[in-house]
Amino acid sequence: MTAFVAAGRRHLPRGWLDLGRQVAIWFGFLGLYQIARGVADRNPTRAFENGLGVIRIEERVGDLFELTAANLITSSRFLSFLVSWTYWNSEFTVVGLVLLFVYLRRHEHFYRFRNWILVANLIGLVGYVVVPTAPPRMFPTFGFPDTLRDFGGLNHGSGLVQLASNPYAAMPSLHAADALIVGITLSYISRRWWSKTLWLLWPAWVWFAVMASGNHFWLDILAGIVVAILAAGVVYRRPLVRRLRPART
Repeated sequence: MTAFVAAGRRHLPRGWLDLGRQVAIWFGFLGLYQIARGVADRNPTRAFENGLGVIRIEERVGDLFELTAANLITSSRFLSFLVSWTYWNSEFTVVGLVLLFVYLRRHEHFYRFRNWILVANLIGLVGYVVVPTAPPRMFPTFGFPDTLRDFGGLNHGSGLVQLASNPYAAMPSLHAADALIVGITLSYISRRWWSKTLWLLWPAWVWFAVMASGNHFWLDILAGIVVAILAAGVVYRRPLVRRLRPART
């Protein structure tokens, strides 16, 4: 037991207790996500109406760019698999691993990064309950393919995926919001130029992947970006005010 405690003090920034607290916060959010998912699942008719509303708005503004992205990848099974893999892993897997990395290796940035993720996701969960929206892949009559089923090699109807996913969580896109938060944060704290560049490209790839896989409209992505900006305003308001205040005097 003493060796266990000593290992925590030696390798963890604030010991085992704080690490356990962070894990509890993360799994607490996952539980909240499941509650929001259950609420959204109760009104599929409204979700499809909202999805049709998004399609009508996009048609008035211009083209359905999601169709272009989907058609681009359907000719390549590898690209389709890569897009599907990105959709399933960019949210919980990548975000979870990045949170762990920042906690262990860039601890001074961890708490604001964590809070930025949490605030953005809480805003998104409210959106899922208030505006449940069916994703593009549920509208095959408009030409949207379901690349997750047809090309990705991943069964989104399996028990594990069914438990972790919300079928009517298109608006706003938390994939888009979280990818932007992760990309900006890791680009900022990375020490090598190539790593900074790759992480700056990460959000754009995720945005493409979630559209090409038929899981988000471009309006969902735009809403996700707005959510990330709003969350940043909440989390970083005080440090920004402190930095700007001397410049005004």
